Amino acid sequence: MTVAFFSGSRRRAAVALGAVSAGLLVLSACDKPTPIATLTVGTESVNSEAACYNDGDPIKESDVQKCLNKKAEKSITVAMDDKIRFGVDPSVADNGWTIFLGGQQAEQEPYKKTYRTIPASAFFSSQTGEVPDETQVTIVENTGKTLTGIWHFKLKKES
Repeated sequence: MTVAFFSGSRRRAAVALGAVSAGLLVLSACDKPTPIATLTVGTESVNSEAACYNDGDPIKESDVQKCLNKKAEKSITVAMDDKIRFGVDPSVADNGWTIFLGGQQAEQEPYKKTYRTIPASAFFSSQTGEVPDETQVTIVENTGKTLTGIWHFKLKKES
């Protein structure tokens, strides 16, 4: 003769509690993804997670230049008369973001909206008169004095 230690409803409750506990354990082991930045030209889009991100905290000053100098892994082809649409997560827009060209800040004040459009020709001007075939554009999340996220994209000029 067998004796049940738990009634059917208690067994189901214990199994459900075990499943929830296991699920929470699995979720706690996952890394939170970084915010996404997106570039769109016409119907083509490319997006990327941050090259450097510290969960919204400032990036160490010793790492900033190294992060700004990283090469872009994502690229998009543009014609000189195209419009490039930049998009960032709302959390990035809340702090503000600026565009860097070749590792140098291209604008003074952080932009506070999630979306903006800039002509492609603005990224291919040159002091020498030669137009480069490609350029790296970097989106930098900043709070005014500290950098908190860096995203890189390569713009390739359409031939």
